[in-house]
Amino acid sequence: MIIPRNVLRFEVLLYLSLAIDALSFPFRATSTTATDDMLSTIKLATVVLIVVCLVLVWLAARQRQNWARWILVVLTALSGLSLLQMISAGSFDVGTSIDIITTALAAAGLYYSFTGDADGWFTPPSSGLPRS
Repeated sequence: MIIPRNVLRFEVLLYLSLAIDALSFPFRATSTTATDDMLSTIKLATVVLIVVCLVLVWLAARQRQNWARWILVVLTALSGLSLLQMISAGSFDVGTSIDIITTALAAAGLYYSFTGDADGWFTPPSSGLPRS
């Protein structure tokens, strides 16, 4: 199975985005008003979300699952909306800068998944049965 160049770009850019998120997570500032239980829950939810995204990228890039690609589009759009809210609230810090970079990488990767030679990758092969 030869993977199209744009699908490979999509995969690399999204894995890079998730790797930066995972590596930067321990260094992010945490709220001083949050309890230890809240922080543990936030950390666990973040780890679960990163793992789910890793699986979605694999499903889209290697298993040709179009629905996984669309879920990644929705998650990236939600991330972008969250960024706009943080920036408009004036909370611009190192974490926000990292989020801008990772969201831009994910958006660029998703752009590649919809263009060029990736166009037919997510279209399921025909079953060979005649259409009625």
